[in-house]
Amino acid sequence: MPELTLVDGSGVRRDFPAKLTWQVIVCTVIAACGGLMFGYDIGISGGVTGMDMFLEKFFPEVYVRKHQAKANNYCKFSSQLLQLFTSSLYLAAIVGCFIGSICCKKRGRKPTMQIASVFFLVGAILNAAALNIGMLIAGRLCLGAGIGFGNQAVPLFISEIAPARYRGGLNLCFQLLITIGILTANVVNYATSKLHPYGWRISLGGAACPALLLLLGSVMIVETPTSLIERGKNEEGLHTLKKIRGVDNVDKEYEEISQAVEFSRQIRHPFKNLWKRSSRPQLVCGALIQIFQQFTGISVVMLYAPVLFQTMGLGENASLMSALMTNTVKPIGTLFAIFVVDRFGRRALLIEAAIQMFISLGAIGVILAVHLHSTNVVAKHYAVLVIVLVCVFLAGFAWSWGPLGWLIPSEIFPIETRSAGFSVAVIMNFVFTFLVAQTFLTMLCHLRAGTFFLYCAMLAVMCLFAKYFLPETKGVPIDEMVERVWKQHWFWKRCYKDHDTGEGGLDKPKDNTIA
Repeated sequence: MPELTLVDGSGVRRDFPAKLTWQVIVCTVIAACGGLMFGYDIGISGGVTGMDMFLEKFFPEVYVRKHQAKANNYCKFSSQLLQLFTSSLYLAAIVGCFIGSICCKKRGRKPTMQIASVFFLVGAILNAAALNIGMLIAGRLCLGAGIGFGNQAVPLFISEIAPARYRGGLNLCFQLLITIGILTANVVNYATSKLHPYGWRISLGGAACPALLLLLGSVMIVETPTSLIERGKNEEGLHTLKKIRGVDNVDKEYEEISQAVEFSRQIRHPFKNLWKRSSRPQLVCGALIQIFQQFTGISVVMLYAPVLFQTMGLGENASLMSALMTNTVKPIGTLFAIFVVDRFGRRALLIEAAIQMFISLGAIGVILAVHLHSTNVVAKHYAVLVIVLVCVFLAGFAWSWGPLGWLIPSEIFPIETRSAGFSVAVIMNFVFTFLVAQTFLTMLCHLRAGTFFLYCAMLAVMCLFAKYFLPETKGVPIDEMVERVWKQHWFWKRCYKDHDTGEGGLDKPKDNTIA
């Protein structure tokens, strides 16, 4: 039986017995369906915005510009309204994430996921039945609210039920389901692109399927012990802990969770507490890794891949097929990450992938700068090379900044600021996803290939951040992060000097654990 081993202040080994139970695996897979919702929407948006029947109905000026022989390759899809269709979701997600963090703390992780699925279901129905642009945007806002609630609750849920030694791999199931959702959306888009004039309705309405999976599946899963104890349901929390660990000897882990919860109850205003000096390391790193996830250029590639391929001269069906091919790479990359993240650690994957993505994105920029001008068509062999480079880029993202961008913020915050801190990190993701989605087509029109070099510069900064400022969290129990990670880091330990109190001067209870 695997055991999580700790060392207390007297040097005596402490063990947290824990099996990887079927209960944990099933709960993880069902909860990760929240990622399936998110991924499906990312994939479906890019494909639908490249369909002629969709553009002709809702964005006729873009449709006309797309088919003009002399239209500028870099500007034919530039439209603030078209960008709003994609990016409006993330505005709603920001609000949904903030409310979701409160719901997580007051009502629990499980009900928050159920609310997410209901919002997403309503949004899918509105989009499929849309008669005008207003109805279309309203549906996108409902989808965004669902994603905000879901992305707040799911990573926290998985991090709290997973044994420490398996936490990384299990949490990456969320990202794996995102990639499967994107791949599924590309398959659907390719099939429905031939179904005139209502293929786009089938694509958008398909979002109801993952929402139903999460809604029905969430009935069968348990609430996390931390959330139950946090809401005063101690006996139920102890019973659930025994159930998910597969052993009866959980007293030490239960005691540690209870102690952390007791301290968190002294924090009346967790969002206010986030701005204290002792919360700065987690807040900065959690927010930055989510921001950097968007500055890899992934949203550019994922949201607009079919549009990008059409810009290069590939036809509508060819561009959708190319997007389908490239997005097959992501689930494979994420599966690789699941098996290696708890062996090699988080930082090694982040650093290697930043270099890999820098090279591939830079090469794409060079090809576009040299061979794609305002009105020409790129030679077929260069278009194929760009597809290969996009696959290399996506593979690097899929085993690093993609899954770890969600894993790391979900595991680094102490319980007293966990829900609030993770919500701030996720909100940063949605804010910058909105900015990227709302500006990319305009940037492509004005900066042309320079857009890709801009993201290359950001990847260089990200590589340095991961190397020097992000501590390794592999195998560290979620409630031991402060003592064993942040207080030992060469830079962040300064935030804990002469500071060992919580809100209002209350002393934080010691757990006697050392690194």
